[in-house]
Amino acid sequence: MNDYKPAELVIEAGRAEQRYWQDLWRYRELFYFLAWRDILVRYKQTVVGIIWALIRPLLTMVVFTVVFGKLAKLPSEGAPYPILVFAAMLPWQFFANSLSESSNSLIANANLISKVYFPRLIVPTSAVIVSFVDFLVSGMILLALMAWYNFVPDWRILTLPLFILIAFAAAIGAGLWLAALNVEYRDFRYIVPFIVQFGLYISPVGFTSKIVPEQWRLLYSLNPMVGVIDGFRWAILGGESNIYLPGFVLSVGIVALLLISGIWYFRRMERTFADTI
Repeated sequence: MNDYKPAELVIEAGRAEQRYWQDLWRYRELFYFLAWRDILVRYKQTVVGIIWALIRPLLTMVVFTVVFGKLAKLPSEGAPYPILVFAAMLPWQFFANSLSESSNSLIANANLISKVYFPRLIVPTSAVIVSFVDFLVSGMILLALMAWYNFVPDWRILTLPLFILIAFAAAIGAGLWLAALNVEYRDFRYIVPFIVQFGLYISPVGFTSKIVPEQWRLLYSLNPMVGVIDGFRWAILGGESNIYLPGFVLSVGIVALLLISGIWYFRRMERTFADTI
């Protein structure tokens, strides 16, 4: 009598959880694919995608320059007002685009998520990379403005990568929260544009945060983008630009909390995505 038994495949509960962070590296090619696919969709065989990445921050910069620089005559920290505004538009536009792209990323990839296992963190994070491409494209406007005004940054520009990393952390943290919430509560797709629009006006994009009264500056710095924008301006403008250190530390702390809590909440909800989506 043949006692041969076919091999059994045993799936142990929790094993995927133990290897999750290693799987992020193992599935890096999927990360590249998703990011590259979205970049191609946005820019390949289209002029509008590239032009829109340039014209949207440019028009906002013109409006803010006229309203706050010409009419209100707010201080510009010794730099041309258009450069002051655009130094803030770069991180803000990156953050706003990341929220919009990340919040809808899981819904847009529903077929992939419901059929194949991979760390779901890859999806919203790849959406942030796509927004970073827009950031790089928009950076050409800043270079053009510097050339037009003969503005040369000082040594502080070397610290800009540090503030870009902080902007990345803020974008990923907020993006993870909104991506997970959008799967659970589809109404969030209507809330995200409001958050972006409201955040533009309460962040120091069209003006310098120095105009905020001293007694309110620490409270104002609870907005994580205050520290990011002030850091960008400090690195790009140099000269009279400075950082309100207590507020900057508070903003960076909020960014760190946003990132850690975003990862925690996303991981907590991740196991339900395939069923809910």
